[in-house]
Amino acid sequence: MKSILVSADRTYQVDIGVEYQSEIVRVSKDRTRVAILFSESMTKRIPQFVSGDAEYFYFPIPDGEAGKTPSMLNQAWNWLGAAGFTRGDLVVGIGGGAVTDFAGYLAASWLRGLDWVAVPTTVAGMVDAAVGGKTGINSDYGKNLIGAFHSPISVVIDMSWLSTLSDRDFAAGLAEVVKCGFIKDEKILQLIRNRSLAEIRSSIEITAELIERSVGVKAEVVSGDFKESYDREILNYGHTFGHAVELVSSYSLRHGECVSIGLAYIAYLSERLGIITSELAQEHISILSHLGLPVTYKESQWPELLAAMKIDKKSRGNTLRFVVITAIGKTQRLENPNESELLAAYERLCQ
Repeated sequence: MKSILVSADRTYQVDIGVEYQSEIVRVSKDRTRVAILFSESMTKRIPQFVSGDAEYFYFPIPDGEAGKTPSMLNQAWNWLGAAGFTRGDLVVGIGGGAVTDFAGYLAASWLRGLDWVAVPTTVAGMVDAAVGGKTGINSDYGKNLIGAFHSPISVVIDMSWLSTLSDRDFAAGLAEVVKCGFIKDEKILQLIRNRSLAEIRSSIEITAELIERSVGVKAEVVSGDFKESYDREILNYGHTFGHAVELVSSYSLRHGECVSIGLAYIAYLSERLGIITSELAQEHISILSHLGLPVTYKESQWPELLAAMKIDKKSRGNTLRFVVITAIGKTQRLENPNESELLAAYERLCQ
C-alpha cells in the first residue's frame, strides 16, 4: 500500500492499493448513517455493508455527467432528509469522477458539510477527480460551475477496479496522467512514451507508478493552493478548450477524451504563439495518439466553442485565460490571445 498525504481544508490520506470494502467498513464503524452513492450501472457490483451500528443507505445516480444535475442533487437532498442524516453521518461516493464530484458536493451542501469518502473506480477518478476537494455539479452553461471546496476524509484507491474498465475508459483516464507529466513530472512521460495502451494495462507495476506519480503531482499542488487562487490552476492544463468540447458536445465524449483534445489544442496554440517548440507540440500529439486518444475535433462550430471557453472557471471578468507550458514542468498563464490565433489553432485541430 502507498499513502500520499494531502493538506488542504483538512489533512487526509490517499491510500493506493487497498481493499475498498474493508476501508468503508473501517471508516463507518462510529457512524449512525452512511450514504453509499454510485452509478446506476454499478448496482450489481455494490455489496451490502455491515459495520457496528451503522445503517447503510444506497443511492444510485444516473451514469456519467447525466447524474450531475441540479434536479438530481435535489433528489439526493430529499433522500438524506428522509433518512434523517445529521452532521455526524457519512457520505461515500463509489464510481468515476462524476460520482465523486456529485457525492462530494452533496456532502458539502447538506447541513453545511458532512464528512465524505471517495472511492474512485476509474483512472481519471483515481488521479484527478477524487483528489483535491473540488466538488460540483453541472449547469446548463458549463461543467462544474456549481460547486464547493470540500475535502474528503479519505480517498481509497483499490486497483482491482481497473480490471472492470473498457480500453476506452482506461485510455481516457490516462489523458489526465499525461497532463501531470507535462506540467510537473517528466518521469510520467518517460513511462508512457512509446508504450501502447495494452502494454500499460498489462503491467500493474507501471500502472501503479503512473497513478502514484499523478496523485503526487495533484497532492503537491493542492496542498500549496487549495482554493485555486493561482498555482492550482496549472492542473487545468488542456481543460479550457476540453471543457468547452464537453459542453457543446452535450457530454457525448469521455472527460479524458475532451482533455486530450484540449491538450492538442493548447499545444497548437502555444506553438503558433512561439511559447513552445514545434517538437514539444508534436510530443503532445504523439503521446496522446499512441494511446488511442483523440487529437482532432471538428464536430462543433467555432463560435459555440469560443463562447463556452469564455465562461471557463479560470476566466476573470472579460479576460480569457489559458494555462500553458514553456517547457516540460514549467507553466505560466496566457491571457486574452488574439481571437484570430485561437481560431487558427482550432482550424489546425480540425485537420
